[in-house]
Amino acid sequence: MPKRFMSIWFRHLTTDWLTLKQPELKDVPFVFAIKDHGRMVITATSRAAEVHGVKAGMVAADAKAIIVGLQVIDEQPDRAAKLLHALGEWCIRYTPIIAIDLPDGLILDVSGCTHLWGGEREYLKTIVLKLRSKGYDARAAMADSIGAAWAIARFGRLSPIIESYGQATALLPLPPVALRLEPVITDRLQKLGLRTIGSFIRMPRSVLRRRFGEHLLLRLNQALGNEDEPMQLLQPVEPYQERLPCMEPINTATGIEIAIRRLLEGMCKRLQQDGKGLRTGVLKCYRVDGKIEQVQIGTNRASYHVEHLFKLFELKIATIEPALGIELFVLDAPKVDDADPVQERLWGEVGGLDDTGVAELLDRIAGKINTNVIHRYLPAQHYWPERSVKKAATIMEKSTTDWRISRPRPTQLLARPQPVHVTSLVPDYPPMLFIYQDKVHNIKKADGPERIEREWWLENGERRDYYHVEDEDGKRYWIFRLGHYVEGEINEWFIHGFFA
Repeated sequence: MPKRFMSIWFRHLTTDWLTLKQPELKDVPFVFAIKDHGRMVITATSRAAEVHGVKAGMVAADAKAIIVGLQVIDEQPDRAAKLLHALGEWCIRYTPIIAIDLPDGLILDVSGCTHLWGGEREYLKTIVLKLRSKGYDARAAMADSIGAAWAIARFGRLSPIIESYGQATALLPLPPVALRLEPVITDRLQKLGLRTIGSFIRMPRSVLRRRFGEHLLLRLNQALGNEDEPMQLLQPVEPYQERLPCMEPINTATGIEIAIRRLLEGMCKRLQQDGKGLRTGVLKCYRVDGKIEQVQIGTNRASYHVEHLFKLFELKIATIEPALGIELFVLDAPKVDDADPVQERLWGEVGGLDDTGVAELLDRIAGKINTNVIHRYLPAQHYWPERSVKKAATIMEKSTTDWRISRPRPTQLLARPQPVHVTSLVPDYPPMLFIYQDKVHNIKKADGPERIEREWWLENGERRDYYHVEDEDGKRYWIFRLGHYVEGEINEWFIHGFFA
């Protein structure tokens, strides 16, 4: 079965946009123009100006002679691209594979999408009517190739839908410009009396190449579907994506729940077959008013368990504003990892003692609070305290070294040591008291010192002498003196952690 492509042509893209912003211009002739070699050249015309014969490419001064009072507005070079990008994002509700076709069109790969709207004719009709209802003069066509769809959308006079393998017949009556040829080639064809594609399509390829070059053969082969045409996609398609269009707009929490469950069932089945599990899931809800509602979940370990993932999304449903209704749900899994099938089987066991339950609990807590508030740490092969721990990427990550248990370590380590003021009676011994955050702590017990040398292969600096101290309230702290004790000099002291 060949691929199917749809080309959408916005006949008055930029002028329709301005008319939407300024409705008073609806029946007023106006054009966009840009300076070119000292004169203003028209780049786009409004419908009212086009009726009087004003076209893109004309000099603005000549157009003013045709229409008295014609408004000439300065064109912004990137306006069309921005508009097409926005319209392309709106069209993602109908297919994920969309490319911008400058200066006034979009290309959609609709393979496998049209049946969701009742067939190709209803699919095309739905899109065109919605674009026109938004105020854009849109035309569209569908064919096996991008080139044929582009040609029919702009120059076709009969049906906009070309049946599979029928593009060659549909192209015959169209002018050569429908092949997206360079102006010099179309002028040469015109001079030779070749005014339709049918007048030269059956000529020997060697003759066409000799007279008109490779570009004509390339465009002809692309239109006939004999040569693939690359698409610069508006948004890269996620490898794992599920789409669910709605026959009627959904605006209830129950309807959203049903949609999420159906999407997860389809995605989790694919993930399980590939031995993968979801780590990040993004649900996009396309509303009938053109806006997109989006929620995201994350898991501590790769999972394709539908019920668990649904519970995570269920926590987010209250944040989705359906407004007049949601017409398309799209579920993406931008991040997946290899899943352990043995671990996945434990989801169905009752009373199974495993980290699966811990992962589920952490996922739900993160969904209610924030994904950034829960962290797991592993030991790192460093003596310097700040480098002796590292954040684990997942709950399943294994430690490559053991925790140091030969000497006491605080349960809470400060990210950066904080300076304290101390009073010491005996040099090179723990202080009698220290002042931290304007509070005096009299030291009753102390253990140490533990000397930790700086990792010279990573950085330069002084060593540290650490003490495990306890104040009069029974609270314990990890403090250190920076550098060697030198008689007559004052050393700096710091607090670095707290014991339970």
